[in-house]
Amino acid sequence: MNYQSEQILTKIIRYSLPLLTIIISIFITFALYLEHKKNYELEKQKLRQTFIKQNKKVVFDEVQRVYEYINFIKETTEKQLKESIKDRVYEAHKIATLLYEKNKNTKSKEEIFKIIKQTLGSIIFNEGRGYYFIDDINGIKRLQPLNKEYENKDLSNFKDAHGYNFVKKIIKTIKNKTESFDTYYWYKHKDKKAYKKISFYKYFAPYNVVIGTGEYVADFEKNVKKKVLAYINRIRYFGEGYIFILDYNFNYLSHIKKEYLGKNAHKNDSLNYFLNDLRNMKKIAQEGEGFYTYVQKHKPGTNKSVKKTSFIKGMNQWKWIIGSGFYEDDFQLDLKEKEKELNAQFVKYLENVAILSSILIILLLFISIYVSKLLENKFKEYKEEIEKQQNVLAQQSKMASMGEMIANIAHQWRQPLSVISTAATGISFQKEMGILSDEEFYNSTKKINESSQYLSKTIDDFKNFFNPNKSEVRIDIKDVVNKTIKLVDAQYKTKNIKIIKDVNCINFFTLENELLQVLINILNNARDELIKRDDLNRYIFIETALEEEKVLVKIYDNAGGIKEKNLQKVFEPYFTTKDKSIGTGIGLYMSHEIICKHLNGNLTVNNYNFTYNDVEYTGAMFIIEIPI
Repeated sequence: MNYQSEQILTKIIRYSLPLLTIIISIFITFALYLEHKKNYELEKQKLRQTFIKQNKKVVFDEVQRVYEYINFIKETTEKQLKESIKDRVYEAHKIATLLYEKNKNTKSKEEIFKIIKQTLGSIIFNEGRGYYFIDDINGIKRLQPLNKEYENKDLSNFKDAHGYNFVKKIIKTIKNKTESFDTYYWYKHKDKKAYKKISFYKYFAPYNVVIGTGEYVADFEKNVKKKVLAYINRIRYFGEGYIFILDYNFNYLSHIKKEYLGKNAHKNDSLNYFLNDLRNMKKIAQEGEGFYTYVQKHKPGTNKSVKKTSFIKGMNQWKWIIGSGFYEDDFQLDLKEKEKELNAQFVKYLENVAILSSILIILLLFISIYVSKLLENKFKEYKEEIEKQQNVLAQQSKMASMGEMIANIAHQWRQPLSVISTAATGISFQKEMGILSDEEFYNSTKKINESSQYLSKTIDDFKNFFNPNKSEVRIDIKDVVNKTIKLVDAQYKTKNIKIIKDVNCINFFTLENELLQVLINILNNARDELIKRDDLNRYIFIETALEEEKVLVKIYDNAGGIKEKNLQKVFEPYFTTKDKSIGTGIGLYMSHEIICKHLNGNLTVNNYNFTYNDVEYTGAMFIIEIPI
C-alpha cells in the first residue's frame, strides 16, 4: 500500500464514524420533529375528544341532578299542600277551641260562635287567597269571608265544575265526627276556568260543624316553582357552570345572567339563541332528553359567537326546557397548555440528542484518531519487512477488522434506522414519484389513524378480556353499526358484498368497543361464507329494534345457512368449518362470551328464509339481545 492510500484510509477511519454520527443525528432530529408534530396532532385530537367526553358527562350529571330535584319537588307538591292546609285548619281549630273554652261560662253559645266567626273570618293568608270557612251538618255555609253571598245559604246540593257534590263529603265528615281531605274543581275569583282545589275539614264538636280551608293546586305549585327556580338560579359548578331553564315559549326562567330572566330568548336579539336552535331544543325536551350542539350568539363574559354543546332534558308537565352546556372554545386553553408541554418535551429531546451526539462524535473521533495512528504505525513497522503479498494480506486483514468494527457499530444503529426508514419510506417514495396528492395523503392517514385506533382498543380489550373493570358509555346503536361498516367497507366492496341496513337510533349504556368487536366478528363470518358462493348476489342485512327493554341487532346473509348438525356447535371454542389456515374457531366463541358475560345479553343463531327483490334466499341469522 502506498503512502497516499495509507493517508486516505487513515482519513476514512478518522472521520467516517463522526461524520456518520452527525448524519444519523440529523436524521434522528428530523424524525423527532415529525414525531413531535404527529404527537401534537394526536394529543390535540385526543384532548378535544377527552374534553368533550368529560364535559358531556359533567353537564349530563348536573342536569340529571336538577331534574331529579325538580321531579321530587313536583311529586311532593300535593303532599306539601295537604300538610300546609291541614296545619292551617288545626291552627283555626285550636283558636276556636280556646275561644269557646274561655267564654263558655260567661257568654251564650250564639255569642261565642259569633266571636269565633269574626276571629277566623279576619284571618287571610297565602297572599290573600287563603281563608277559613265553617259548614254545618245541613250543608249550610256558616262562614265564608271572601264570598259573603254564599254565607248562611244551603249548599247541600252544590256541585263542582265536573259535577261532583263536595258538600256531601263535608256533611259525612261531621256525621263521622272526624277530619278529611277532599279534591274538587272550582272557579277562582273572576275566572271562568275551573281549577283543581284541595280542601281539609276538621270536625268542631261544640257546634257540630267543620272548620276548613283549601288551596288551588296551581297557585300552590306556582309558589313552589318560584322556590325551585330561586334555588336553581344559585347553582354553580366548576366556576362558571350553570343551569339554564326556558319555558316552551322560550322565556328565560333561570340563567347565570339575571338580566335575562323573564325575557324571550329569541325575540330579544341581545340574548343567546337562534329560533331554529330553540325549536330543536324544545323538540328534544318534549321527546325526553339528548345532547345538542349549536352556535350561541353571545357567550357570557365575552359576547362572542361560540360553538356550544348542551344536554337538554324536558319537564313536560311544567313545560320547561332544562339544560346546561359547555363552550368548545374552552378547549383551546387546554390545547395551548398541552402545546407548551409538548414543545418543552421536544426541546428537551433535541437537547438530549445534541448532547448525546456531541459526546458520541468526540468519543468516536478520539477512537478513530487512535485507531488511525495505531494502524499508521503498524504500516510503517511492516512496510519494509513484508513483501507485496504480505502487504495485500495485511490490508485485507485490516479491512476485515475495520468491517467487523463498523458492523458492530452499525448493529447498534440498526433498530433506530429501521424505525426512521419505516416511518418515512412509504410517503417519501410516493412523494419522490410525484404521485402523492393532498387528498390521498389526508384520506390515507385518516383511515390509518382510525384503523390503528380501533386495533389498539381491540388489543386492549383482548388483553383485559376477563377483567371486570370496564367502563360503560352511552352509545347510539346506529352510530356503532355505521362505525363497524366503515371499518370493513373497503374489503367488502372488493368482494362484491352489499350491506343493507335498517337501523334505528337507540341510545343506551354498554361497552362500545366490545360490541364493535362482536359486530365485526359476525360480519367477517358472513363474508367468509359469501365469498364461497359465485352463483348469487352477495348480501348482508343488518336490522335493529327495541323490544321489551332490549336492544335487538339482527345480522343475516344469503350464503345458504349453516348445516343443522353444526348449528349447536357454532359458539364452541375452536369449532370451524373453514380451512385451518384461515380459521381458528375462536371468533364466534369470543363474541358469545362478550355478549353473554360482559354485556349481560344473549347471542343466538338460526337459519333464516327470506325474500329480497323478489328472490327467495336462505342464510344464517345472528341475533344479539342487550338489555337496556
